[in-house]
Amino acid sequence: MLFKISESIASIKPYEAGKPLKALEREFNIQSAVKLASNENPLGFSPQVTDAVMKNLHHMNRYPEPVAHDLCQNLAQYHKAGPDNIVLGNGSDDLIALLAHAFLNPGDHAVMPLPSFLMYEISVKTAKGVPVMVPLSGFDTPLSGMLETMSSRTKLVFVTNPFNPTGTIITKDAFAAFADQVPPDVLIVVDEAYMEFVRDPAVYNSLDTPLTDPRIVTLRTFSKAYGLAGFRIGYGIMDKKVAQILNRIRQPFNVNGLAQVAGEAALADQDFLRKSIDTVHQGIDFLTRELSLLGLDPLPTQANFLMVDVKTDATKLFTRLLHHGVIVRSMKSYGFDTFLRINAGTFQENQACIAALKAELS
Repeated sequence: MLFKISESIASIKPYEAGKPLKALEREFNIQSAVKLASNENPLGFSPQVTDAVMKNLHHMNRYPEPVAHDLCQNLAQYHKAGPDNIVLGNGSDDLIALLAHAFLNPGDHAVMPLPSFLMYEISVKTAKGVPVMVPLSGFDTPLSGMLETMSSRTKLVFVTNPFNPTGTIITKDAFAAFADQVPPDVLIVVDEAYMEFVRDPAVYNSLDTPLTDPRIVTLRTFSKAYGLAGFRIGYGIMDKKVAQILNRIRQPFNVNGLAQVAGEAALADQDFLRKSIDTVHQGIDFLTRELSLLGLDPLPTQANFLMVDVKTDATKLFTRLLHHGVIVRSMKSYGFDTFLRINAGTFQENQACIAALKAELS
């Protein structure tokens, strides 16, 4: 090519999503494959979402509301915040990118764990910032190491709670000690995509007492517990001055009309949410028990997925499981060469996964 791109863009490693079900079924001529790789809701989404989407389909010749008034009002009431504290995004990925572009000048630093959600690094680099990667402390978020790397160039710090891919949490006490030492001009982005699944009461949940610290930006998503991954809708709760800045640069119609009504309906059906969480907890308990009986070492988790040491090359085992119609996630690219990540599915899906692992490991 005669033209050049910036070095920060050239250095980006593309995000690799989990293998799609349809791709596996085409490739191996398999029907009824099982996907436990992308931390999705095995129950789908609330029937109220279907009703709301069908009711609003005939409005799709119109642009959606640039600010989803009803959804923002409902989220504000649900989380005891104000509508002007909420910013909606095309998934929480959208909000991560908005934060990077809004608060990073070229050369500014954003601190994050290594490994972590790849969109943190991608968004920082596209904003011409510098991602500062701090290796995990075992399987936990390296809070002390992240503090040590901060400098006058640091403008953002990303923490994920529960942490993906290990499923560990940051406790209230640990977060309080961390936040006390973060410089006052650094935004603390707390990604809580899996918070609904947490069972440990010691967890730091930023929305237990929202908006007490103007540096804290909370990210939540409808993709996991609510089952709206395909609709692409997430939201952030933050100080209204931060929200005003993000709203200044976001695309005016970044959340489509069907996603807006789907979010409203999903939030309203708390019975379906509780059913989804119960299904996940039962699935995690089943997988943990059965994997242990296979002589494997699943890590304790507070998310809707777990990591397990399969004591062999994880990518090779992942590939062999595809022939059984089971999709999980190899953690080799994350630096965990012998670990798989498996999300909880339905009971039948979980059984199929265990059966495939038994067949391959025996």
